[in-house]
Amino acid sequence: MNDAQVLHFFQTLRTANPSPQTELEYSSVFECLAAVLLSAQATDVGVNKATRKLFARANTPAKILALGEEGLADAIKTIGLYRNKARNLLSTCRILVEQHGGQVPRSREALEALPGVGRKTANVVLNVAFGEPTMAVDTHIFRVSNRTGLAPGKTPLAVEQGLLRRVPAEFMVDAHHWLILHGRYVCQARRPMCERCSVRVDCDLGRSLP
Repeated sequence: MNDAQVLHFFQTLRTANPSPQTELEYSSVFECLAAVLLSAQATDVGVNKATRKLFARANTPAKILALGEEGLADAIKTIGLYRNKARNLLSTCRILVEQHGGQVPRSREALEALPGVGRKTANVVLNVAFGEPTMAVDTHIFRVSNRTGLAPGKTPLAVEQGLLRRVPAEFMVDAHHWLILHGRYVCQARRPMCERCSVRVDCDLGRSLP
């Protein structure tokens, strides 16, 4: 994919969806962090189902801590790996209360120091909650970037670095959402829906098809 194709690719995605949003439900920076932490190896639909009930009871670090491990685990037991996630979220909440005044820090270093928060989760929070031009490479973005020729790479970090170089600045804040949604609903893993793809003309795979 050359620079002109990259530009047209994102112009097309923006025209179809001018204000893309995460499909995780949240109403505060902390809820965003908690939802993203819980979403590892789980669907957004499944996480939302659990967090609607959880956040109605406890939507701050202090309130989560008050639930205790068993109480939190019970609240999120429909999510995969829920016991480990409950422990990580509790530990994260403890650090937020003790070291950050109950607030979610805005620096990557501080976010990645939280239990259960790796580079991808930190990038999501920085982008979604704080509007930073970061790129959180999940399985959808990794697949789309390689399949289309947008930013090929053998590792998520290589793809992330490629995207940061190739995505024009005007699209950076929203690019993460467009790529995830495109991978989730069009450029799917088992069978990419090239016949209905709006950016097929720019894509390496799409241009190779009859």
